[in-house]
Amino acid sequence: MDKLYKKDIIDNLIKENDIVLIYFGNEGCGVCNILKPRVREMLNSYPKIKLVEIEVDKNLEASAQFNIFTIPAILVFIQGKESIREARYINLEEIDNNIKRYYELFY
Repeated sequence: MDKLYKKDIIDNLIKENDIVLIYFGNEGCGVCNILKPRVREMLNSYPKIKLVEIEVDKNLEASAQFNIFTIPAILVFIQGKESIREARYINLEEIDNNIKRYYELFY
């Protein structure tokens, strides 16, 4: 999992990969700490998806760029476009089902 802090690096990553999942969290957030390993585990089934972790307290610019107002938050970009956005109460099973459909189209 990468920890990216520059806007241009994040933008390039989204442009260069078919599917990118960005996980917004914070080390002080208990829910984030529980959810983060579950997200990693889920993505083991999708090795071609780029996973990026952004700690909101260390990257206010990215939080503002993506309009993140609550954590945890998951954004999935498919061919450069935001296709999935979940925040606060995140249903990983639903996200997994949505990702699976897109993943099967591309790979």
